[in-house]
Amino acid sequence: MINGRLMKGIGGFYYVETADGVFECKARGIFRKKKITPLVGDYVSITVNENAENTIDEISERKNSLIRPPLANLDQLFVVSSVIEPKFNVSVVDRIIAVAEYKNIEPVIVITKIDLDSSYEKYYNIYTKAGFKVILCDNIKGAGAELIRSLLKDKTSAFTGNTGVGKSSLLNAIDTGLSLETGETSRKLGRGRHTTRHCELYRVAGGYVADTPGFSSLDFERGEKIMKKDLPYCFREFLPYLEKCKFQNNCSHINDKGCAVVQAVKNGEISADRHNSYTELYNEVKDIKEWELK
Repeated sequence: MINGRLMKGIGGFYYVETADGVFECKARGIFRKKKITPLVGDYVSITVNENAENTIDEISERKNSLIRPPLANLDQLFVVSSVIEPKFNVSVVDRIIAVAEYKNIEPVIVITKIDLDSSYEKYYNIYTKAGFKVILCDNIKGAGAELIRSLLKDKTSAFTGNTGVGKSSLLNAIDTGLSLETGETSRKLGRGRHTTRHCELYRVAGGYVADTPGFSSLDFERGEKIMKKDLPYCFREFLPYLEKCKFQNNCSHINDKGCAVVQAVKNGEISADRHNSYTELYNEVKDIKEWELK
């Protein structure tokens, strides 16, 4: 058997990169019986056959996986949001960050179009204070692209952002060989907002970057749910205060008396905007039972 990385999957065919090249494979029937679907990003073992289809025989244990988009073994997620056109939405960004934290994927916040509006400073301060790496980008001049490029080495990364934030322009600035279509180009060609229909890994700047169709906050909201007991741990700035709460495990961290998180918000140690996002998410999942998700 040969070891490799699953780079692309289309119509039941999987393309695996190995030291000997890329091989088209089919998954063995045992995976279907076990209800396991190979995912882009999987580390796999394959058998190369001269007179028959090549097969994926084993899938290594995953570091993490996402349902929408179907990806495995991500190291970092670049959350791209523009300061205006469309306006930066803290709630949307925080939903994406929470799922990334839950899945053990390092979030990196990317703020684009900073040349158009100075209000980016507010968002820069919110996320740097919360403990995240924040990159400021001017897509016209290419500012920020080189810093992002340096973070890609030896990592498997994905970029997410709603339509119009400049995600494709940013990726093209990082690597001109990608030639990803921007929203303007897609409209001119009449192909709609998202021309890519499948996930695929590309080698970029010494690492891998996942090209994913329409990867926005909606994908996370539909595909991933964080239970209320886990949610506080998905807001990293809460961590120093959780054990100081009067009721600890029984504390909702919203308006409980004796809650160290609530007090930290009042003291300005935790951003009120971030706490509002946590409250929104908590209220959405507080009545969901774990058996309902199975």
